[in-house]
Amino acid sequence: MNVASTLSFRPKPGSIPDSPGVYRFRDANSRVIYVGKAKSLRQRLNSYFADFAGLHPRTQTMLTTAASVDWTVVGTEVEALQLEYSWIKEFDPRFNVKYRDDKSYPYLAVTMGEEFPRVQVMRGAKKKGTRYFGPYSHAWAIRETVDLLLRVFPVRTCSAGVFKRAGQIGRPCLLGYIDKCSAPCVARVTPQEHRDLAEDFCDFMAGNTGRFIKRLEQDMRAAATEQEYERAARIRDDIQALQRALEKQAVVLGDATDADVIALAEDPLEAAVQVFYVRGGRIRGQRGWVVDKVEETTPGELVEHFLLQIYAEGEIPKEVLVPALPPDADAVTELLTEQRGARVEVRVPQRGDKKSLMETVERNAKESLAQHKIRRASDLTTRSKALQEIADSLDLDQAPLRIECYDVSHLQGENVVASMVVFEDGLARKSEYRRFAVRTKEGDVASIHEVITRRFKRYLEERSATGELTAEDEHGHGPIDPETGKPRKFAYPPNLVVVDGAGPQAAAAQRALDELGVDDVAVCGLAKRLEEVWLPGDDQPVILPRASEGLYLLQRVRDEAHRFAITYHRSKRSKTVKESALDGVPGLGPARRQALLKHFGSVKRLREATVAEICEVPGVGRATAEVIVSRLAQE
Repeated sequence: MNVASTLSFRPKPGSIPDSPGVYRFRDANSRVIYVGKAKSLRQRLNSYFADFAGLHPRTQTMLTTAASVDWTVVGTEVEALQLEYSWIKEFDPRFNVKYRDDKSYPYLAVTMGEEFPRVQVMRGAKKKGTRYFGPYSHAWAIRETVDLLLRVFPVRTCSAGVFKRAGQIGRPCLLGYIDKCSAPCVARVTPQEHRDLAEDFCDFMAGNTGRFIKRLEQDMRAAATEQEYERAARIRDDIQALQRALEKQAVVLGDATDADVIALAEDPLEAAVQVFYVRGGRIRGQRGWVVDKVEETTPGELVEHFLLQIYAEGEIPKEVLVPALPPDADAVTELLTEQRGARVEVRVPQRGDKKSLMETVERNAKESLAQHKIRRASDLTTRSKALQEIADSLDLDQAPLRIECYDVSHLQGENVVASMVVFEDGLARKSEYRRFAVRTKEGDVASIHEVITRRFKRYLEERSATGELTAEDEHGHGPIDPETGKPRKFAYPPNLVVVDGAGPQAAAAQRALDELGVDDVAVCGLAKRLEEVWLPGDDQPVILPRASEGLYLLQRVRDEAHRFAITYHRSKRSKTVKESALDGVPGLGPARRQALLKHFGSVKRLREATVAEICEVPGVGRATAEVIVSRLAQE
């Protein structure tokens, strides 16, 4: 990389103003590739050029793509936010964070811009003059709600063609005959009366439900007093319909609460955002987005980008609950308040029901990110592309159809374990996952060397016992254990070994293979902090493009190895804690320790037990029980 050429468009010293503003990097074709804002343009832009080698690889890529930079000075941070967003929307820069729906969510829409407003399910871009409620996770949820509400608010739901034809023939559709439409098409109601019904429908959906139910209850009592029992029964059914519609929306907060609850789930490559819309204390809808992280961002910066993009045209509530405050929280709050025309509070919930709801939304965000990864990984074309990109980047002779990844887990050097996960043709093959209890205590590099040595020793032993790969299973794999008819545990060699770590870990794995004489298996390390791929013996990492499917697959393999290792480490540590709690109790051997843990289920429950309850365990007398209670109380 020629750093001199990268810095050739650096502005002259002193030419950058020390003022708030927004800047644009452009490529050689004058296309805007990145837009940013700064409290001090001079400090921010100088940070790009002061230490090029110390910049994040993604920022380096942006700078090497850029050919010029310009800026606009503004008066306040709020103006900077507004200009930044408008430029991002206008130029769609490739290096800026861009949120996209992880699916197309349906809305309940009321076309108030028409002479006779219509209630319908709508997706896609919002239209002027239409009121939207939701979004909902499923269209059927909207239709069930609408069917209940049409008893009380018989608003038109038919298309323009059906409405026009009914007017021409002078006869309404079926809904008009069963009183689920006020039939404005045949002038049963005036345009104003129908619009009033639509306004009431919108008020009810917006959370102003109490006045409608109270009004109906008064009408029902009045009808009963006048002995109009059939009318009173119909009104009673209307009240029940409204109540059932309300029951479909879970009550989570106080009746006066209008808030959007936003949560994030992220990894180094992508992030998922989930929003629960709470109106009148009830969850009225939810929606999700995913984003490729083409620049290094903090949770607060992701939240800031999200708020600016999503609320630019949408409805803004009184309260926005976020997982982390934006870096310019005051400016963002002021901008949202200006757009809403009333005070908006942006804050992180700390306790109570709002904190609990935030945790629920966060679980949804994690699930959304996991499902997005599964959908992306399950595509055959994408997997083939990912394997070929890995082969090209690492200079392999062929695509690595079998990848094994190793990760070491421990807590301050204790209970050291390692995992081996296997991906074949880009998909996890969980039946061939293996785990290791590591014997060495000399750190991660030595642990990787030990695990790779043990794994490939087993492979060489299996190959020696069966000869070269001759016997094959129904999938064309081999060798097969003649006694069980199943593949041997370590019989299949990988095309590529991936270790969690950088150069030292990759070198340790390569050294283990060299010592065993295995020369047909490629090795690389994947460093978590910057997602850099390291080859043994290289001083510089291999940088795969951030959006590449190859890097995405390597990350999934590494994360799965980390998850598998952590799970094993926690189970082993838990077992050690259980056993150590009862060590040294006089007269309590392994058999009775096991019996106690089996009887109570955990050390915590054993600690809460009385002497009499402990004596119920076979083989444990009162004297031993008293010693156990005393020992656990001391701990």
